[in-house]
Amino acid sequence: MTEQLDRPAAGPGSPTTGSAVSGCPVSGGPAPDASLPDYPFTRPSALEPCPHYAKMRAGVPVGQVRMPSGDLAHLVTTYEDVKTVLSDPRFSREATTRPGAPRLGPAPQNFRSLLNMDPPEHTRVRKLVSREFTVRRVNELRPRIQEHTDRLLDAMEEAGPPADLIPALAFPLPVTMICELLGVPFEDRDRFAGWSAAFLATAGMPAEEVLASQIALRDYLAALVAEKRKRPGTDLMSALVSIHDAGDGRLDEQELIFLGISLLVAGHETTVNQIGNSVLALLTHPEQLAAVRSDPEKIGRAGEELLRMYPPGDEALLRIAVEDVELSGVLIPAGSAVLPSLGSANRDGGQFTDADTLDVTREINPHLSFGQGAHYCIGSGLARAELQISVATLLRRFPDLRLAVPESELPRPSGRLVHGVSALPVAW
Repeated sequence: MTEQLDRPAAGPGSPTTGSAVSGCPVSGGPAPDASLPDYPFTRPSALEPCPHYAKMRAGVPVGQVRMPSGDLAHLVTTYEDVKTVLSDPRFSREATTRPGAPRLGPAPQNFRSLLNMDPPEHTRVRKLVSREFTVRRVNELRPRIQEHTDRLLDAMEEAGPPADLIPALAFPLPVTMICELLGVPFEDRDRFAGWSAAFLATAGMPAEEVLASQIALRDYLAALVAEKRKRPGTDLMSALVSIHDAGDGRLDEQELIFLGISLLVAGHETTVNQIGNSVLALLTHPEQLAAVRSDPEKIGRAGEELLRMYPPGDEALLRIAVEDVELSGVLIPAGSAVLPSLGSANRDGGQFTDADTLDVTREINPHLSFGQGAHYCIGSGLARAELQISVATLLRRFPDLRLAVPESELPRPSGRLVHGVSALPVAW
């Protein structure tokens, strides 16, 4: 799904780099300097972005923030600047793994995963798995997605209202699909879900705990690789083990293990939140819900608008500028951390008409929720199919679906790169 996961180097504190606009409540309490807000910002609600992003787009589109690690980063907020950061090779993912590089969360992620590579290494590894996510392959998977959706909703209907839509549908559907695709035992879902949460932690989790979870997930995937080597199947991990064992240099052991981790974590975390966010948005926008119900064939267009307005995270992966770069008149020195805000770019009025209005009939929608450039989300087709099928089937099966509690009482996760609701009680 969406492209999500991650001591100031010389330069980021330079006065020539600009400053952010203050005035939004931020996580972790007030910043020591009003010109350096703490990141991530506090959201007013599960679906509302912090108004600080709009203030930045209008006033200082590139401004510094203090990350939970204590390191500084340049937060980039406009559509065109975000596209540049995502696609320009002067902004590197690989550089985030170097010793002493600025980091977002409590612990470094200095391993060679697909998410942490730059071309040409990234191109080489991505090519090995891209066949599993083509339009043709996703279309072949759609009946299976529908089958799992129907089974989950059958169980929800049989249990009767109220039901929590997160464990009933939003979590098990993408987890089941990624488990089947990779060949990961579904019964291990609670184990790897807890470990993967640490990969997306920004605050509230000690560095030691994050590192322990990273090691546990690495060991789990290493054991899975060993099992596939003994008893290969028709799944993607078995195919990747076979590629590695061919000994032709296309994939080394560490790349194999962390490629599995990348696909497992990214393959369910963001989609779980996107399904929950999308259903919540429709249930709290009756006119938009009615529009989707009146023309179910346009669920694809509605899904794109829900992705634009309510993505599961505000920022894409952290980048490091490998040379001096100027964006919107602001100099970003080499070695500086850069956070491109997908959520802010998606609400840029210079790109989208009525950018802050949910319109499920919107025809032109070049949102950036799946990223841009080399790191464009490889699983975007699968995520789209899961979102469209799950939401369309839910609305068809439960025509009277509604929230079972006031929106203000919905619990939200904290200290994570993804956001949404951790429970979504519904009735019908």
